Amino acid sequence: MLKAISTHVYVRERLHTGLLDSLLNAGAESIEIFGARGHFDYANRRSHVKEIGDWFREKAIPLNSIHSPMYSDYEWGRRGSPPVNIAALEKRARIEAMDEIKRAVEVAEQIPFRFLVQHVGTSGEDWDPKKAEAAMTSIEHLKAFAKPLGVTVLLENIPNELSTPERLVDLIHHAHFDDVGICFDVGHAHIMGGVEQAFHVLKPLIRSTHVHDNAAVSDDHLWPGDGTVNWEDTMSLLRSVPQVPPLLLEIKGEGKTDIVEGMANTFRKLEGRSAAAKG
Repeated sequence: MLKAISTHVYVRERLHTGLLDSLLNAGAESIEIFGARGHFDYANRRSHVKEIGDWFREKAIPLNSIHSPMYSDYEWGRRGSPPVNIAALEKRARIEAMDEIKRAVEVAEQIPFRFLVQHVGTSGEDWDPKKAEAAMTSIEHLKAFAKPLGVTVLLENIPNELSTPERLVDLIHHAHFDDVGICFDVGHAHIMGGVEQAFHVLKPLIRSTHVHDNAAVSDDHLWPGDGTVNWEDTMSLLRSVPQVPPLLLEIKGEGKTDIVEGMANTFRKLEGRSAAAKG
């Protein structure tokens, strides 16, 4: 499997070429950029996007995906900015959310990437059929905008009632979204009822991953092996996907002293688990 990592590990810092170099040196073969403006200013196309795009062209490493913005401000909602929510019941809020997401998608004009990883609703959001209908309309709009830029929308299983594996599959099939896939988040599946159960529901639609660990209680984004996910079984499952996805780490880096070493060690451990699973 292609070794990849999300820049979420550095999300509290401005993304620069030195950070990207560190990920490359630790073994990354592909990268996901986390779309938080204070980290990656996707709307600053003359400066920040150009700087990052020049690095990708020089290193000839693929940008696998951009994680859709969760907030539109530069401080990740810490001063009361509302979340970017494509399932919002208020039409104006949905339009503002889609406009913000489209700014991130437009990065593809300067840095080609394959996937936009999109949340449906916010963390902990309750089920509401009207919200599901609103999300369906938003996704239709976003995928039409993204397709000419070579970008495919992937929905992520997140801890809320709109984004259970079963409801994501129902949404995609009901709307006949043949060109929308899934970013399978291992850590979220572990919290929401189990990795294996979620995987078998989502398997035919999986195109990318978010790989992290927890103790099945809170969304801690730990290094694999630091929680209670069974990684030997998980690696065996991921290798069975018809379109084998990248093994993409999404780690919470705050408080971790040596991210590069942790990343290199994790890839070695997971590759060992893969070999055991195949053997």
